[in-house]
Amino acid sequence: MEHAVILLVTGLIAGALNAAAGGGSFITMPVLVYTGVPALEANASSTVALFPGSLASAVAFRKEIQPFANIPIRTMIFLTLAGGCTGALLLLFTPAKSFNILVPWLLLTGTLAFAFGKRAGEILRRKFQISSSLVLFSQFLLGIYGGYFGGAVGIMMMAVWSLFGLSDIKVVNANKTLLVGVANTIAVILFILAGKIWWPETICMMAGTISGGYFGARYTRKINPRLLRVGITVFNFIITALFFIRVYSQ
Repeated sequence: MEHAVILLVTGLIAGALNAAAGGGSFITMPVLVYTGVPALEANASSTVALFPGSLASAVAFRKEIQPFANIPIRTMIFLTLAGGCTGALLLLFTPAKSFNILVPWLLLTGTLAFAFGKRAGEILRRKFQISSSLVLFSQFLLGIYGGYFGGAVGIMMMAVWSLFGLSDIKVVNANKTLLVGVANTIAVILFILAGKIWWPETICMMAGTISGGYFGARYTRKINPRLLRVGITVFNFIITALFFIRVYSQ
């Protein structure tokens, strides 16, 4: 019962965070590990638990979702799907021991992207001319990362899109919500078929992510985005440090 309450509350918070700024998987995966789920299965279960929340957020943001300049939204969806499928297959064929070692480094990558991705994107855009083909290739790679691990993939997407000149924060956030869900679509199916999901824990968490994702998207405009990002960044660094200690102190 104690774990069920923790998982439900975690789902609520993670769903709201994903709608508001991203980074929900930094909470869901560690909590699943804390409740006894092995790291690889925790990552797969986290993806499944967050998926309905992403769809709920996309529904709430449906009016803001718009095509990219010179790039049809269908093309972005297709490449994200292909990348998500590739990443999920890579995860399924990764030995559990190897994945345990990779987790802290994946968390660190996501943490740095969350903390500095937007600023790095602005700097690079001032110095380089970014072509549509490069954005499309980057979207495929982001789909792979999203299907394999997914931590801060939404932030990475927004950083890449800023290079392309997409600056309307409402459109960026809405498109990010949609394409993060797309990246996880086939991954969710593959993880379920492979039997990698710990269902009792996942269902408890999923119940929270749906409500958190929908209402987080509706009320995200009322939150001070700067303070929210600072708080999430600090939390992400703490979680990353704890996973480094957990792996390399054994």
